[in-house]
Amino acid sequence: MAMDTADSILETIHMIKEDRLDIRTVTMGISLLDCADSNGERARGRCLHKITKAARNLVHVCEEIEAELGIPIVNKRVSVTPISLVAAASGETDLVPWAHMLDEAGHAVGVDFVGGFSALVEKGATSAEQNLMDSIPDALAATEIVCSSVNVASSRAGINMEAVAHMGRIVSATAHASANGLGAAKLVVFANSVGDNPFMAGAYHGIEMPETVVSVGVSGPGVIKRAIDTVEGEPFDVVAETVKKAAFKVTRMGELVGRLAAERLGVEFGIVDLSLAPTAEIGDSVARALEAMGLERVGAHGTTAALALLNDAVKKGGLMACSHVGGLSGSFIPVSEDEGMIEAAELGAISLAKLEAMTAICSVGLDMVAVPGDTPASSIAGMIADEAAIGVMNHKTTAVRVIPAPGTHEGDMVEFGGLLGKAPVMAVSPYSSAAFMARGGIIPSPVHGFRN
Repeated sequence: MAMDTADSILETIHMIKEDRLDIRTVTMGISLLDCADSNGERARGRCLHKITKAARNLVHVCEEIEAELGIPIVNKRVSVTPISLVAAASGETDLVPWAHMLDEAGHAVGVDFVGGFSALVEKGATSAEQNLMDSIPDALAATEIVCSSVNVASSRAGINMEAVAHMGRIVSATAHASANGLGAAKLVVFANSVGDNPFMAGAYHGIEMPETVVSVGVSGPGVIKRAIDTVEGEPFDVVAETVKKAAFKVTRMGELVGRLAAERLGVEFGIVDLSLAPTAEIGDSVARALEAMGLERVGAHGTTAALALLNDAVKKGGLMACSHVGGLSGSFIPVSEDEGMIEAAELGAISLAKLEAMTAICSVGLDMVAVPGDTPASSIAGMIADEAAIGVMNHKTTAVRVIPAPGTHEGDMVEFGGLLGKAPVMAVSPYSSAAFMARGGIIPSPVHGFRN
C-alpha cells in the first residue's frame, strides 16, 4: 500500500513537472439578480459590492491550495449573471459602464478574467439584450479583463438568424476597436451555451445556479499525450482505455482542488469541467495528443476520428472520477492557444473547413481563429450560423471565437500574448454569404429538439 502511494505521488509530480498538468481555472460564479435596480448607478454599486465581498478571498485561497498540494492553478476567475438581465431594470441603452464595473470588481479581487457581459437571445432579443450586444465593441475595447458571450441558438429554440447576422457585425466591430483585434478574443458566440462553464471567454453564472459556487476547469493534454505514447501501435480500444485511465487521474485532482476551495470559501462546490485545455507551450497540446495516435499532422484525414476517440475517452474517465461533472467537458481546439495547432495552420495542414468538421466532435467550435481583417461581417456571421447548426442538430455546445485582425492578410501571424498565444491568419471562403444572411428570421429547431 505504501509503495502504491509513493508511486502515485511520484506519478503526480511527473505529471506536473514534465507533462504540464495544471488546474486551468478555479472560477467563482456569483448571482447578481438581487442587484437589479431602476437606477443603473445604484445597481452597479450593489453589483460591485457583492462581487468584491464574495470573491475577496478567492485568489488567496487558490494560492494556499497551490502551495499545499504543489498543483499550479493557472487562472482565478469570476463569472456573473448575464448582465443583460441585471441591467434591464435600469432602462439604460449604453451598457459600457456595466463592463467598467466588472473590470473594477475583477481588478479589486485580483482575478484574471470576469465573464458575464452576456446575453441569451436564441429565441429573440429584449431591448436590454439588444443594448448589450450593441455595447460589446466599446465595452471590450475599454476594459482589460472583461469577457463577453452571446447565445444565438439552441436545440429547442432553433437559430436566431437575425442575432447571428448582428453578431457577425459585432465581432468585426469589436476586433477593429482594439489592437490586433484583441477585443474579439474576449468574445464568443454560442449555440447551446451552459451556465456552469468555468472557461473564458464564455463563462457566465446561469440563472438556474445557486447564489455562489466554485467550479474547476482541469487541463492535461500533456498527460494524455504521454499516456497515448505508452501504447504506440496498439489497437484503438487499447488507446481509449489508456486515455480513460489518465483522464480519471487528472479529474480526481480537479475535484480535490474544487472541493477544498469551496469549503474554505464557504460556498457550494459546482462542477469539474473535464475539457482538455491546451496552451501555446511545448508539451501542452491537444494537437500533439492527436498526432500521437499516428497522424503525421493534425488536419490529416482521420483527425476527426482521433478527436472523437479522445473526447469520448476523456469524458468516460472523468465521469468515473467526479460526481459533479459539467461545463463543456471534452477537448478544446483553439488555434492560437495550442502550439501543435499553430504549427499545423502555418504548414497549411489544417484549414477552416477541417476545423469545422472537428467541431462536430470537440467541446466548443471555431476557437481563437484569426482571419483576414477585411473579412466581411456576413462571412463571419456565416461561420457562426454553420457552427450553430452543428450544435443545434447534435444537441451539443458549439461556439465561434474568430478574430478578424485589422490590417492582416492570409499567412500573417498575429500575437495576442499570454494564454491567448499567437495565430496564423487563415483563409476564408472568397464567396459571399451576404444574401443568405440578409434573410433574417429563425431557422426552426429540428424535429428531434422536441423531447418531452
